[in-house]
Parts: sequence; structure tokens; C-alpha cells
Amino acid sequence: MTEGFVTAVNGNMVSVNTDGIVSMNEVAYIETGGRSLKSEVIRIRGSSVQMQVYEITRGIRVGDKVRFTDELLSVELGPGLLGQIYDGLQNPLPEIAERIGYFLEPGLYVKALPRDAKWHFTPLAKEGDHLQRGMALGWVPELHFKHIIMLPFDFYGEWSIATILPEGDYTIDDVVAEVVDGKGNKKQVRMWFSWPVKRAVDCYAERLMPKDPLVTKTRIIDTFFPVAKGGTYCIPGPFGAGKTVLQQVTSRHAEVDIVLIAACGERAGEVVETLKEFPQIIDPKTGRSLMERTVIICNTSSMPVAAREASVYTAVTIAEYYRQMGL
Repeated sequence: MTEGFVTAVNGNMVSVNTDGIVSMNEVAYIETGGRSLKSEVIRIRGSSVQMQVYEITRGIRVGDKVRFTDELLSVELGPGLLGQIYDGLQNPLPEIAERIGYFLEPGLYVKALPRDAKWHFTPLAKEGDHLQRGMALGWVPELHFKHIIMLPFDFYGEWSIATILPEGDYTIDDVVAEVVDGKGNKKQVRMWFSWPVKRAVDCYAERLMPKDPLVTKTRIIDTFFPVAKGGTYCIPGPFGAGKTVLQQVTSRHAEVDIVLIAACGERAGEVVETLKEFPQIIDPKTGRSLMERTVIICNTSSMPVAAREASVYTAVTIAEYYRQMGL
């Protein structure tokens, strides 16, 4: 494992000196005051490395040890995402609040998916079947959705199923299948896997062009600025113009399967309003709380810039994961 030491601190930017091998966008931890602060490599100049820190840099000193992980910033993908409230690094905020209260402590990171919950797994493939990354192994019920358990996106090439568990209740850490490639390499498959947020999910043969309208149930949009399913649109405007309000109205009423909200740089009051209102809104599709098919990524304007930027990548990666299921 590559290590280094801090040579300078400028805002949320930290300069590090190291003699080891470091990669762009690699995640590193700065050891300071008994805490490990997560950061990301953004520039390499010889033995000098510049990193942006996802936490407040108060307390970091010249000479503090830095530990490079040889991994990219990644999120956990699997059953248990729906209904969650995360920060930009996919830490579940309600669980953190139960542990330490309402004020976030730098250097505290929690697993994104519940490890003790059991899910009823139903296999869709059988031993001897040949699969490629992103193809279905089985499914578990998540609310009223069939959450597809897929071959992880980094399993490149063709794999044959050596063993697969029968229908039953399992945790996401249980090995549900073992697969082997043409060279005899064997890998285990669980219900969850991690994926780098800055790498697009590309497990598809071709991208279909948008052709069906996305009904937002907001007349001004559906009439004058129609949106297509699979398309993109933006809401420009100055402060106080109602961008967030229009975004929230679209999230509540649009004819979509999953709602993902990335509150990136929003005022804290607007985020709190969203967190209070969404659990109380009744979903016309299910008659239950809209929050049950919603994932909220919170990074308000008071949080570090690097964490706010990461929240956008985190939300898009989770959205692409559900898109791979056909939602």
C-alpha cells in the first residue's frame, strides 16, 4: 500500500509527497487527530500529489500520514437502496444520526446497505447457463419492485454458472452464485457489488433513442417543454426563481418508477423541507409513502465542495443501476 505525507493545505486542497505509485481519482485517507479523512487524487506531478478532501480540512497538519487505497470512489449497489437518505459519499444519514446525533463528525463512514436484512432470493438462471455482466441471476422483492440480482458490472467476458443458491431468504453478504470463465477463473457473486461513480455503467449493446414522452403532470412542461423518457432537461434560473420547487414537483408527480433526488448545493432549509414532506406524500401508484420508491442524496451548500460534487456522481450511478434493470 502506497503511503505519503502532507506538505501543504489550502482550503479543501491538500498537497502530498509520496514515492509510491498513485493513480488519478484514487481514493486516499489522511490520518489526522485519530481520524481518517477521505480524499481523492486530482493531480499528479512527479512525487507531488494534489488531493481534494471530502471533509472539512480543519486540523490537518504538515507531516500527517496519507494512505492511498488503490481504489476509485465507489458506491454499493444492491437491495436496500430504496427509501434511503445518503450524503454524497453514500453514508446513510439516519443511521449516522442514531450513532452520533445531528452533527456530522469528519472521518465517520458507514456501510451504505444493511448487512443484517434478509431478502427472499428467487433464481432466474441455472447451473451451466452462460451470462455476461449486467445479466440477471435472480431477483428479490423490494417493495413492489422486482430487484434484479445481476452479474457485477466488472465481470468482463462470458461466465458460466458453477453453483447457484435455491430459492430462500439470504443476506446481501451471502454468496448466491459462483461463476467460472473460459480460463477456469472462478468468482463469487453476492447480492451487492461496488462500482466506481466516475465510470459510466455501459452494460448495453446500443443506446435506444428517446421516443416516448415523460409525463410530468406539470402542464407548463408537458405543453411547451415536453420531456422524453431517457432524455435530459435542465431548469435554469436565478436565485429564488423556483428551480428547486419545480424539481420537487416533478419528482412527486412524474410517471417514473424510481425517484432519485440529488440535493447538490441546495439551501439546508429546502433539503429539510424535502425530507419532511416526502414520507408524508402518498404515492398514487401504490397508495403508500412516496419515500418508499425514492432515494435522496443530500449535500447542502454548507458541506465541502468535493462532497457536493461527489453527490452528483453518486446519484447518477444509482440511477444507471436501476436503469440496467429496465426501470
